[in-house]
Amino acid sequence: MTLAIYPGSFDPVTKGHMDVLKRASRIFDKVIIAVLNNHEKEPFMSMEDKLNLIQVAVADANLSNVEVDCFDGLTVEYAKKKNAKVLIRGLRAVSDFEYEMQLAQMNQNLDKSIETVFLTTKPNYNFISSRSVKEAVRLGGDVSQLVPKNVNEYLIKRCKA
Repeated sequence: MTLAIYPGSFDPVTKGHMDVLKRASRIFDKVIIAVLNNHEKEPFMSMEDKLNLIQVAVADANLSNVEVDCFDGLTVEYAKKKNAKVLIRGLRAVSDFEYEMQLAQMNQNLDKSIETVFLTTKPNYNFISSRSVKEAVRLGGDVSQLVPKNVNEYLIKRCKA
């Protein structure tokens, strides 16, 4: 069985993330979407909210071979703990590639047994980032076409509060 880890902050999860996750779930026997608890960043959403929203989005997409989890620390250490040999990284544009390549090379340096697989998003999702979604929501914009339905509902409630 080939297990892949799809790590990220997913703050919030977008349709671009879900596109990568859906395609990864068709390639690998099992995929863990692993939310990084990044102590360096001030998150927009709590870990509990992120996990709940992703679990609902995964269920709504009928991704039965996808598990949702969270972790602290190095991604390669988490992958080793889960006995995964593959990391999934999404690419939106050429501008993502340099950062993602450096990250993949660092991970390869830390553990040569773990490979990184890059999946590009569909063109209609290239412009979507969690950062741009948060900014649009804060300014009252409609992001319903950019995030799963349950995430949009959460964002509307959160911004009205």
